[in-house]
Amino acid sequence: MAFEKIKIRSYDWQIDKVGVEDLERRCEVGPIEHVFLFTDTLGDPISRIRNSPMYNILVAELNNEIIGAIQGSIKVVTLKDHLAKVGYILGLRVASLHRRKGVALRLVHHMEEWFITHQVDYSYMATEKDNQASVKLFINKLGYIKFRTPAILVHPVNDRWLRLSSNIEIMKLKIEQAEFLYRKFMSSTEFFPHDINRILKNKLSLGTWVAYFRDRSSSDIEFAIDGRVPKSWAMISVWKSTEVLKLRVGKPTFSCMFYAKGSSMMDRVFPCFKVQALPDFFNNTFGFFFVYGVYREGPSSGKLVGELCKFVHNLATESKDCKVIVTEVGGSDTLKLHIPHWKLLSCPEDLWCIKALQYEERKTLNDLTKTPPKTRTLFVDPREV
Repeated sequence: MAFEKIKIRSYDWQIDKVGVEDLERRCEVGPIEHVFLFTDTLGDPISRIRNSPMYNILVAELNNEIIGAIQGSIKVVTLKDHLAKVGYILGLRVASLHRRKGVALRLVHHMEEWFITHQVDYSYMATEKDNQASVKLFINKLGYIKFRTPAILVHPVNDRWLRLSSNIEIMKLKIEQAEFLYRKFMSSTEFFPHDINRILKNKLSLGTWVAYFRDRSSSDIEFAIDGRVPKSWAMISVWKSTEVLKLRVGKPTFSCMFYAKGSSMMDRVFPCFKVQALPDFFNNTFGFFFVYGVYREGPSSGKLVGELCKFVHNLATESKDCKVIVTEVGGSDTLKLHIPHWKLLSCPEDLWCIKALQYEERKTLNDLTKTPPKTRTLFVDPREV
């Protein structure tokens, strides 16, 4: 294969849609030691980035065949106590017959060039820590540095409603209230999006809910714009990913299949035991809700987070297609102790890598990656899931 014959160009949906979708299917390879969830873009290759403020897709073409693709989005976030423009790289795919020939390297370089033309300060990407090919490409060849290791938490949704505590109040916020609280309490969180208002107003955002204990001290709290909040409270937002993406289980492990069948049988035969059965999602694609912007404050606020998660589960049972609830939190964030999830389906250690694209930012990159953040919380943008 002549290297110069490969053409890197912008994605054209009229002629590239089928080719990119086919490439995505051919590149589905997951780890064999645990359950792996694949995404189905429902015939829309840009569904994962369509709601981002600015995005781009590049394809690698050889003899009129799409042999590679990459996606990128740009936004402004909080990073080390100041606002920074960041570019997120995702959806890097190369057909198996054309790997180890520099195609992925060229795709990333071209995407970085697009970032630089739009004054992006940092480029970052996420991958499984065990994905050696991806890690070697970005760290060894492209100069990215390991940055954070968030945990992806997945919890199945069954048909039964979960009972909510009678001494906890759950209230849905108006968009203006939610924006005010997020900017007041989470604006210093790493990767907090400057355009949080656009996220909250997006049609895919089902809403933001707060939880607090019912007592006299909180009876007059309305989470108003004056900033009054209870001594203990928690907040959560939900993104209806079922509208743009579907998930599919790839090659479930024996232990997963065994538990799925066993728990289903126990649930039917002995419903009084309340065994939580895995939904039947091994043969078909299914939708999911993504929980984002999880925040808690005060004593026993962890219990409030757990109650909000149960509320979201009940909300998901009303959705015909939602089979799992997904969220992503900082690797050392104690929030994950209060968010229900199944280890069988979750990824305890995702890997984020980062690279400075501007000369001024390169001077502070080492400090950025070596210094622990003031808060262990990480804001994961639902538009990039």
